Amino acid sequence: MKQFEGLGVAMITPFKSDRSVDFKALEVITNHIIDNGCDYLVVMGTTSETVTLNQEEREAVTSYIKEINNGRLPVVLGMGGNNTQHLTDTIKRTDFEGIDGILSVAPYYNKPGQKGLMLHFKEISMVSPVPVILYNVPGRTSSNIDAETCLELAWGFDNIVGIKEASGNMAQVMKIIKDKPDKFLVISGDDLIALPIITLGGSGVISVLGNAFPSEWKEMISLALKSDLGSARELHYKYTELIDLLFIDGNPAGIKSVMNSLGLCQNYLRLPLTAVSRQTGIKINTTLEDLKLKATV
Repeated sequence: MKQFEGLGVAMITPFKSDRSVDFKALEVITNHIIDNGCDYLVVMGTTSETVTLNQEEREAVTSYIKEINNGRLPVVLGMGGNNTQHLTDTIKRTDFEGIDGILSVAPYYNKPGQKGLMLHFKEISMVSPVPVILYNVPGRTSSNIDAETCLELAWGFDNIVGIKEASGNMAQVMKIIKDKPDKFLVISGDDLIALPIITLGGSGVISVLGNAFPSEWKEMISLALKSDLGSARELHYKYTELIDLLFIDGNPAGIKSVMNSLGLCQNYLRLPLTAVSRQTGIKINTTLEDLKLKATV
């Protein structure tokens, strides 16, 4: 599954002032990410504000990204939910032309146990015509895919090819890496811990920062994967302050503020999300100026 190694970017959905989708900005952003070294695109994830898009908008955004991409990079489509039957029915109805994999978040709100998580992803595996990447983010879902469950899925289902791990539990991450099948990917779900996860044997990151700075972050990831840890560490620490600022007022508020400052999109989100505070925005702009960071478009 080398197509999902390295830098994946969890793409934002840009909006106009009336909160309609800004397709012109989406074209600019898509080309910006592709032309600056990203390895694969992730659409309709958390950072896309997917839960505030209706089905027609989700399909339109996905189709437009596929059109602009034109087969240049693999595309991973976010497909998750807390109603297993509804989700599997949706997968069966989906046109997967131009889609190379799905990213499926652990069910949220109803808080299933490990048996429920196992059976949920088993059902997804059985109907998905493309590889499946699990997404573990307990801070959002209130359910953790523990190491034993992840490993049982990894060994038991050939088309479950990896996990985006955003639990922050490094002991859990290490157990998965230690006991997983050779080809199973452990992908960091957090830019800030991408480097340590790679040094432990991880395969890359699905990044928020990469929306704005794909070239720079791809270089850090590539250096880490080549075990050039001194150079990777230097780039890692260059961006840690900015990464912290991205999440002070929530995601994707921080990255949209950055991209607005870089001239890549307008700074609009859909309720219940709101733009970063004035104080955070000032800190973001000051950090960008200090780092002399500009978008390469």
